[in-house]
Amino acid sequence: MLFYLIIFIVTAIDQITKYKIRSILSVGESMPFYKDIISFTYYQNTGAAGSTLQGWARYLGILAVLIVAVIIYYWKKGRIQGILKQSGAALLVGGAIGNGIERLLFGKVTDFIVFRSGNGVMNLADLAINLGVVLFVLDMFWSYRQSLGRKNKILE
Repeated sequence: MLFYLIIFIVTAIDQITKYKIRSILSVGESMPFYKDIISFTYYQNTGAAGSTLQGWARYLGILAVLIVAVIIYYWKKGRIQGILKQSGAALLVGGAIGNGIERLLFGKVTDFIVFRSGNGVMNLADLAINLGVVLFVLDMFWSYRQSLGRKNKILE
């Protein structure tokens, strides 16, 4: 249940924020959000992260559908176990759906979040995908540590 709830929340909030940005800003227009740390700049990305693969949005939308299908397949088969891995998978799916919707419908993705560090323009779906990957990596380290602990107990 938590798996689907996370997917729904990520997708809904992502779509609502993108709609709001499109309705209040023009492409290229900026507005401060939180001090000098975050600002909103409306950008239309027809490619992937870091503005790579420009013009490939529809293909990336199809790839998003495939990724969502694979993750849900493995989740239903019970191959994605544990709170970190399930939450990470749900964040990945929610983010892929959020960006996939726009890629398939509009041929571009609405990006708007700019951090002071200047590392590109992103949206909430991108942040969810990044957090999902972090949770997967944490789960891998956690699992590795546990397996080392079990091996050490066997050797003692």
